[in-house]
Amino acid sequence: MDLLEPTRIRHELDQVSQHWTPRVVGRVNDQYVKVAKLLGELVWHAHDGEDEMFVVVYGSLRIQLEGDREVALEAGDFYVVPKGVRHNPVAAEEVGIVLIETVTTTHTGDVVIDRTVPIDRQLGSA
Repeated sequence: MDLLEPTRIRHELDQVSQHWTPRVVGRVNDQYVKVAKLLGELVWHAHDGEDEMFVVVYGSLRIQLEGDREVALEAGDFYVVPKGVRHNPVAAEEVGIVLIETVTTTHTGDVVIDRTVPIDRQLGSA
């Protein structure tokens, strides 16, 4: 990583080839900065010990929240899902996002599914 060069979010998103596969592109102290492309829905889950920040770069994202609540995000919006809150991200069309998560945050929190991506793959995959 060249400390004198900025990270270009759109360029990093262009490197992502699979939906729901976060890719670590930076680190700030104990927080990873990740990019991902989403389409469809992931799974209802919670992160018991960590908040999770979603920043929409392009497209629209709905985050379903426990208690029949929902947050709608457009490009330029962000939302922090508080720790312990069950949520399910849903994208009717492809959306590009930045995630900011503590390094201990697991992809699908308290649920493991076939699309769960372990951190070692997030650190090295596209």
